[in-house]
Amino acid sequence: MQSSHMEDGNMTTVRDFVLWGISEDPEQQKLLFSLFSLMYTITLVGNLGLIFLIRIYPKLHTPMYFFLSNLSFLDSCYSSVTAPRMLADLLSKDKVISFSGCMTQLGLFIVFATAELYLLASMAYDRYVAICNPLLYPVLMSSWACTTLVIACYIAGIINSLTVTSSISRLSFCRASMVKSFFCDIRPLLALSCSDTEVCNILVFAFGAFIQMSSLLVIVVSYTFIITAIMRIRLAEGKRKAFSTCASHLTAVSLFYGTLIFMYLRPTSNSASNQDQVVSIFYTMVIPMLNPIIYSLRNQEVKQALKKILYKDSPIQA
Repeated sequence: MQSSHMEDGNMTTVRDFVLWGISEDPEQQKLLFSLFSLMYTITLVGNLGLIFLIRIYPKLHTPMYFFLSNLSFLDSCYSSVTAPRMLADLLSKDKVISFSGCMTQLGLFIVFATAELYLLASMAYDRYVAICNPLLYPVLMSSWACTTLVIACYIAGIINSLTVTSSISRLSFCRASMVKSFFCDIRPLLALSCSDTEVCNILVFAFGAFIQMSSLLVIVVSYTFIITAIMRIRLAEGKRKAFSTCASHLTAVSLFYGTLIFMYLRPTSNSASNQDQVVSIFYTMVIPMLNPIIYSLRNQEVKQALKKILYKDSPIQA
């Protein structure tokens, strides 16, 4: 690991970091490499396959599936920010990552994670309009409106990423720059700094809290109206169909928000490194793998489209 001395004091400007990794045991590393390789492959095949299915099947050319295809794209992206490097480190003793490489990985991860939070909120709003204001649905959820919402999600991600990454990159880091994570994450990097991180911690917490709480507020308000509207439906079959269209999204929201709130909005603890590793694996590897499964298993239209392609029951026309 390289470092350059600063003129005043004993602090150093670190040029690279060493990632902690997941395990130092060679046998465990082989097992984990096989397991995570399989999970990453399932993630890419599942999410890219869902994007392909939505793209070629005309009945899925609706706002709901437009958002779902973007969710699959984001899951593929932010999983790919961490997984390839983690897999490479499981096969290598050299877990060094350059300072610029670390900041790039952190920045990209924040972009995609933030965009996903707001995309999940957009999907909740889409369900609200579909169930509570069906007559206005074609107007409120037009192609232009949907595209604008998705672009806004990415803009929010970029703004958050630039703010947080630039703040962390200005900090000074000590010689023993062992990042206690398998990727460059916010909390482990702040713990390494030799600088006063109080202002940076406040900034990171404030941005994180605002983004997670504002997007969650949209989801909670949307589903409050949705549940109220569903309870007014007299027919049991109508209620079941309405709930089924929201069940997959609520499951995805619970998993993603639950892990992120636990990870980033709780007090910092020096003894939480192993726990943080498990949580990090869950939201970088497990959730992106589960999302296409969650949305496919409970969605009759997706299952019908998949059957028609696999068994070629009928030609798909554009």
